[in-house]
Amino acid sequence: MAQRAIGAGAAISLIAVLASGGAQAQDRGITYTLYGTPGLLEMPTALVPPDGEFAATLGATTTMQRTTMTFQITPRLMGSFRLSTTQDFYLPYEDPQEGLYVDRSVDLRYQILEEGPLLPSVSVGLQDFIASGQFGAEYIVASKALGDAFRVTAGLGWGRFGSGNGFDNPLGLLSSEFETRPDDTDAIYDGQWFTGDAAFFGGVEWAATDTLTLKAEYSSDAFERETALGIITIDSPINAGVTWEPKPGYQIAANYLYGNTFGLTGTILFNPNNRPFDGGFDPAPVPVAQRDAGAGAGGWDRAADPEAAIIAATSRALAAEGIELNAIQLNAGAARIQFTNNRYRSEAQALGRVARIMTRTLPASVETIILEPLARGIPTSAVTFNRSDLEALETVSGGSDAILERAMIAEAGSSAGLTPVAAPGGPLTWGIAPYGAVQFGDGENSSFGINGGIEASAAYEIRPNLVLSGALRQQLFNTADATTELPSDDLQRVRTNSAFYVQEGTTTIPTLTLSHYGRPLPELYSRVTAGLLEPMFGGVSTELLFKPVDSDWAVGGEVAYVRQREFDQLFEFQDYEVITGHGSVYYDFDNGFHGQLDVGRYLAGDWGATLAVDREFENGWRVGAFATVTDVSFDGEIDSGVDYGIRVEIPIDFVVGQPTQRTLGTTLGAPERDDGQRLDLDGRLYEEIRDGHYTNLSEGWGRFWR
Repeated sequence: MAQRAIGAGAAISLIAVLASGGAQAQDRGITYTLYGTPGLLEMPTALVPPDGEFAATLGATTTMQRTTMTFQITPRLMGSFRLSTTQDFYLPYEDPQEGLYVDRSVDLRYQILEEGPLLPSVSVGLQDFIASGQFGAEYIVASKALGDAFRVTAGLGWGRFGSGNGFDNPLGLLSSEFETRPDDTDAIYDGQWFTGDAAFFGGVEWAATDTLTLKAEYSSDAFERETALGIITIDSPINAGVTWEPKPGYQIAANYLYGNTFGLTGTILFNPNNRPFDGGFDPAPVPVAQRDAGAGAGGWDRAADPEAAIIAATSRALAAEGIELNAIQLNAGAARIQFTNNRYRSEAQALGRVARIMTRTLPASVETIILEPLARGIPTSAVTFNRSDLEALETVSGGSDAILERAMIAEAGSSAGLTPVAAPGGPLTWGIAPYGAVQFGDGENSSFGINGGIEASAAYEIRPNLVLSGALRQQLFNTADATTELPSDDLQRVRTNSAFYVQEGTTTIPTLTLSHYGRPLPELYSRVTAGLLEPMFGGVSTELLFKPVDSDWAVGGEVAYVRQREFDQLFEFQDYEVITGHGSVYYDFDNGFHGQLDVGRYLAGDWGATLAVDREFENGWRVGAFATVTDVSFDGEIDSGVDYGIRVEIPIDFVVGQPTQRTLGTTLGAPERDDGQRLDLDGRLYEEIRDGHYTNLSEGWGRFWR
């Protein structure tokens, strides 16, 4: 949908700002191709960048433009997502037509051998290996540095990289199935990898100076389809170019291609493992209050320290930290509180701040402190500390690990015995802020553009777990035009009509919902949301999630009855209604990788599954990829039945150095489509609950004393 975060352009712009402040210099000689991957000009090398590195590349010639995001997933595995536009290009199963053809592609590269004193680095790669495969190719390539300034590369390619001066596939010696390459495959894998003719490619790089690299390559891509259409003329397989790195994190390349064409490439590099500045600007926490020996031995003197005064002081102190005190239970030896963290991205950091404050406001007799963080008004866990441990370990080297070892993280208790505490600022919160969104049409009725304006949002907390919330938007600009009519199709239009929502919805109510969150049983969480759920659909959504507090896995289910909203995004509805829902399995791999599998029915009534894998960095960066396959048949349309893309989420505190839970994010995928679409719903349970569970708390525990 078009109303999600900031869009690809803004995300890439933000990466540019970050790179200018703190990107680290690349290993000498690693430069990027027109395809946006480490390589020569268009041919790949065996190099891989540092773990976690991003590269945003724009490569262009007179007839082609390629925008690529490359991410080093692990130290050896690299992935790329690319949007390519080609002038007057069409596939064999379409009618010839003029205009721009837009294609998505996904690459993977794995380095199977690192470079040593004698041996070269060796990598194997798949280029554009999903669906239509306009740029589909496979390769194995080796690269070796010769001294400090030269690097040579030689490789063997298939598919596109086997089309120029190709020869019989040597893998045919293993099986005759490798000898012929299938045509016009639509699936993720349909027997085409490493099949058909093979060809050699290679090249050389010379680092003439610290900032200037000259490159030449022999290309094995004959551009058969493009030359047949007259888009490209190949006069020579030799390409040459120069890459200039004016400062670490930026590369600009000029290329001479095919013996007749000039091309330009710009690349921005950034690694989320490296902050754009040294340290953060979090306000210093209050120190742990040290009790005198024997203090509190006589118990809690309620006359000297009235309970009401303790609660008021605690609430004020927490509010100063952006933390809301929701409920408290006090006795002479123990204290239990429930709180909502409204400021810190890391729940472990919020726990540390709360624990410090409790040592200053509680009676000296209290030794046991139980902290229960709330998410959407429901407790996610109970973290129990000995006050004497807090006093002893605050300034000790390794104190964070030591306090984690001594703390007990368990299932939160019931609400029995807790005294509710009113929020200092009252139940109503509101704000006004600008918004921006990217809008796409479908492949036949593309209407790319951006729109934005002012959004006023508000939430009224009836109870901590029962909230009425909504937003009002006033559109101030829109660069996209809606198509004059919706094309007929057997599949219900649920997203490809997004241009109409943007065009007709200038003063809108994107959301207006009443949401209830609960914990009906230990380890079981619930959600019911009713109202205008998103700009395009309204109705009722229900969800259950089972997740033990100390587990790496969770299972859940969501069912919704929704109806399509009118294009003006006010209170009227169209005729289309559907029951949609999914069963979901979640798994945390303990090394920053998270997996999610959703199986069920989508908004257009199609059935299928979505697999998503995300990598989360300790500093809050999140990068993920997803793929959806539904029962919509491959009926000759581009990518029909399969959807895929990547998503990036950037924590604002990483950029500004101040504590905040806000993030900027974007999803790079297909133009808006109808198959494989879920509700764009805020507050799904897994993302809300897991921050307060053991795995996430332990991964962020290094911030406990910050």
